[in-house]
Amino acid sequence: MIRRLGRSLRLRLALLASLAMLLLNVVVSAFVLFAIRNEAGDIRAYDVASQALRVLLMVKRNQLPPTVTTDGLDGIQVLDSAGRVVSSTPNLAGLPRLTTVIPHRNTANDVAELCDLPAFPGRCELVVSMHAYQPDGAWVIYAFAPAVPWYVSLKVLLFEICVAALLVALTWFGVSRVVARTLAPVHNITKRLAEITAGGGGMRLPVPQNVDDEIRRLAETGNQMLERLEAAMRKQAEAVEQQRRFAGDASHDLRSPITAMRTQVEDALLNPEDADWRATGAALLASLDRLQAIVTDLLTLTKLDAGAPSSREPVDLCELVAAETGRPRSKNVVTTLQPGVTVTGDRLQLARLLTNLLDNAERHAESQILVTVRRQDRQAVLEVLDDGAGIEPGHRETVFQRFTRLDASRNRDAGGTGLGLPIAREIAHAHGGTLTIEDSERGARFVLRIPVRED
Repeated sequence: MIRRLGRSLRLRLALLASLAMLLLNVVVSAFVLFAIRNEAGDIRAYDVASQALRVLLMVKRNQLPPTVTTDGLDGIQVLDSAGRVVSSTPNLAGLPRLTTVIPHRNTANDVAELCDLPAFPGRCELVVSMHAYQPDGAWVIYAFAPAVPWYVSLKVLLFEICVAALLVALTWFGVSRVVARTLAPVHNITKRLAEITAGGGGMRLPVPQNVDDEIRRLAETGNQMLERLEAAMRKQAEAVEQQRRFAGDASHDLRSPITAMRTQVEDALLNPEDADWRATGAALLASLDRLQAIVTDLLTLTKLDAGAPSSREPVDLCELVAAETGRPRSKNVVTTLQPGVTVTGDRLQLARLLTNLLDNAERHAESQILVTVRRQDRQAVLEVLDDGAGIEPGHRETVFQRFTRLDASRNRDAGGTGLGLPIAREIAHAHGGTLTIEDSERGARFVLRIPVRED
């Protein structure tokens, strides 16, 4: 199908170019024929006039016989001043005057092409007329010769036909070859696209070499599109894999408190008289709290992933940090706040981000948490630093993965959901910022950067 379409396009272009060349040849040939015919007509008129001049000399010398002979003419008529035919060629003997169209008044010599004369029906004649002035008045000499046809001669017509046919054939061949070579890269691109569609090989198109034309730019643009498509497919595959892992981790973390509650209830039911139902109820409430926290965090992540719209308003980070750090915690919180650091965002989400960072720092700090707010260039910077053991550089991105809890975290807090830091990073991204872990002399240093509000 592709080959047939390629040949069809080449055929159409070659046919169009050949028709254009044929039309050009017809127009040029018409002008050439017109010029040649005029030139041939002038030459023939000169020859006919020479024959008529010979007869005129006979009239002047009073040597004109009743019958004259000619060489290559169709006939001659000589009329006296009264308009009587006094001499002619044998084929015109006895015929009256053949034309009065020429000579025109006040012209000694005249030339005209006349058709359907009485002596020459169905054809055109080149007629030359001359005046011979005699004592009794002006005599008129008519010389008749075949008119030059529109095609001049058969040889000229055949020559022009052959030239036109040759030029049309060369045009067909040349355009067909040029189009074929031009479309060859297109055929290669089409073939490669068909292979890509069938799932064969890498997603790249062949780029024509040693040329810089529209087809090369088409191939390069196609490769850029395929690169973006391939990157999107990789991201999609990674997202699918991440969702699969997320579903597995979520089911595992959800199953843990459910299993614990089931075990506690079953143990109490085995010995209802000896069971401490108050302690069992407290344990169940703890498991329910953990289950509720996981579900709440999952719903929050779902909204963030879906890009759910949130309110945007000016938020003073210093005021927000002061409010959140003013609540009692098990570790001492020290703040360093630069006034006037305002951002545009969702106050509740930013408060959730800060709370998650403080909760994480509180679980890992030894005694103190440092919170700093400052403006750096056009960004608002929020740092949360604890004095705990810190996080190894190789694990600094791992902790932002969902349901990821390092061994140290599991030992310190078995009730964590493993979603606090991922939620904090998603909130940062939703506000056009970043949340990273940077180097510090001691402990873990979480740094939030989001665009500052310009008044």
